[in-house]
Amino acid sequence: MVVKPETLVGWHRKALQLFWRWKSRGGRPRVRGNLRALIAEMVRENPTWWQRRAASELALKLGIHISPRIIRALLARRIGTSDRRDSQRWMAFVRNHAKAMVACDLAVAVTLRFQILYLFVVVDLGTHKLLHVNTTPHPNATWTLQQLREAIPSDHRYRWLFRDRSGIFSVDLDRSVEAFGVTVLKTLVRAPKANAFCERLIGEPAARVPGLAHSAR
Repeated sequence: MVVKPETLVGWHRKALQLFWRWKSRGGRPRVRGNLRALIAEMVRENPTWWQRRAASELALKLGIHISPRIIRALLARRIGTSDRRDSQRWMAFVRNHAKAMVACDLAVAVTLRFQILYLFVVVDLGTHKLLHVNTTPHPNATWTLQQLREAIPSDHRYRWLFRDRSGIFSVDLDRSVEAFGVTVLKTLVRAPKANAFCERLIGEPAARVPGLAHSAR
């Protein structure tokens, strides 16, 4: 069967969309109604609290881990307001210290035969330069630490490493990174936008997979 290259690429793109639709079925679970009511009651009875304090109280006293961003969104829908002071403070911190910060993230790449590979990227937040990229079918903390060793030179100028809360990052890995003279900063729970620089580089799953699959091959 003879077909044009663009025809084959189109078939693969459609198959990839169906593949990710199947892999992504279900989506993120919704916040339960009783939990939404509890959050609203906490903030109403404690006017000086806002999303960050409410999230801390839920985690420490009830063992419920929820992102302050989700709490802010729930409150905005419930009482018709929002507070972006936390985001402004964080962005001010990034602008002031971007030259001393690096961020890392793990993405999924799918090859032509639908083999799943994991792609690890490290980005300089000051220059937005891609410092390091590598792939593996079976990521673990040892492999990830080696990637960070290769990305951060011995004479580096970095003070902070920004990462999400993926299970691939172990406590020992964080200690090894801090031995480089770099402090590890973690994103909030279920807050992918907090690592916006890497997320923007990688892109949304539906858009990023074909390009990454090509790079992985």
